[in-house]
Amino acid sequence: MQPFLILLVAALGWLAILLTACGVGFLLVAALAFRRFFAAARPAPVRGEAVTLLKPLYGAEPRLFDNLATFLAQSHDAPLQLVLGVQRADDPAIAVIADLKAAHPHAQIDLVIDATSHGASGKLSNLINMDRVACHPIVILSDSDIAVAPDYVAQVLAALDAPGVGAVTCLYRGRGDAGFWSLMAAAGVSYQFLPGATFGVAKQLATPCMGSTIALRRETLDAIGGFARFADVLADDYAIGESVRALGLTVAVPPMLVTHACDEASFPALWRHELRWAATVRDLTFWPYVGSIVGLPLPVAVLAALYWPAAGLALALAAIFARWVVVRTIDAAVGTRVASFGIALLHDFAAFAVYIASFFVRSVDWRGATLTMKQDGRIAAVTEH
Repeated sequence: MQPFLILLVAALGWLAILLTACGVGFLLVAALAFRRFFAAARPAPVRGEAVTLLKPLYGAEPRLFDNLATFLAQSHDAPLQLVLGVQRADDPAIAVIADLKAAHPHAQIDLVIDATSHGASGKLSNLINMDRVACHPIVILSDSDIAVAPDYVAQVLAALDAPGVGAVTCLYRGRGDAGFWSLMAAAGVSYQFLPGATFGVAKQLATPCMGSTIALRRETLDAIGGFARFADVLADDYAIGESVRALGLTVAVPPMLVTHACDEASFPALWRHELRWAATVRDLTFWPYVGSIVGLPLPVAVLAALYWPAAGLALALAAIFARWVVVRTIDAAVGTRVASFGIALLHDFAAFAVYIASFFVRSVDWRGATLTMKQDGRIAAVTEH
């Protein structure tokens, strides 16, 4: 048995060294791909199509008013309807909406308060209830924690106009709104998720559809079965994208960024959020998710150092340099520092722990509900807490 253990340790050590070397190369290539992808950004003309913006809400996030206000500050020459939905009459978001209406008296802001459930996903139930008041032929759905630039609608509509495009989604960067742990989350979004996702899109290795933005025409939404079709799906955004592609259409990803406002105020909140996301991706694309470990070369280099200290240390320094290149590239594109470099490195180790734990998870927490993940990508509500 002892020779077998020696061979096993040696194999794992060399695997860690190989993965670290590949990871360093990947981070550097991803940073370059990110720079080239967003270099293609172009101004979009002001548009004249009527648009409905759907924003399902749950509670009052730290900068909810500011985030929602960005959707009313659009360069747009046609009717713009903002539909906001909650499922409880005592939801704290209602007070924020009242302030928003007072600050924008001429904007069309419709509030839907409806507790009707249509499936295990509270978000989709909310959307189904909201959709009945949507009155324009173009629908743009985005999560409550998204903030956008004034040319957002114009850019999205320009991408939606391209031949063969059935929907538009957007890449996003993080912004910490609730202290240290939210900055950790923002570092993960900006310095880990964003370069990898951009690389996948740029190299046509990934076909994302994300809750940061899903824009589509009413006839396309009807053709995929409306929101009701996804009422029991955990990754509803991904499923909507797959349904659009099943029609023979594409999901466009224009070279623009929106902002994801991170509000994790504690480590448990950060852990639950990232574990839910990781387990969801694991079930959607298992083998690519297994391979995503190359995006975390620093913690793997530390493991390699346990087998070969000199090589592990050298690779760890290379991994730190590669992450620094990514951080500098992203911050330059965003125009501000998302998080400190130390937080970025710390998040690498937290993300590695999440990666390992995600292979053992069959239920996730989603805004107070525990959801059991089924084999077909669907979910079942277990309990409220």
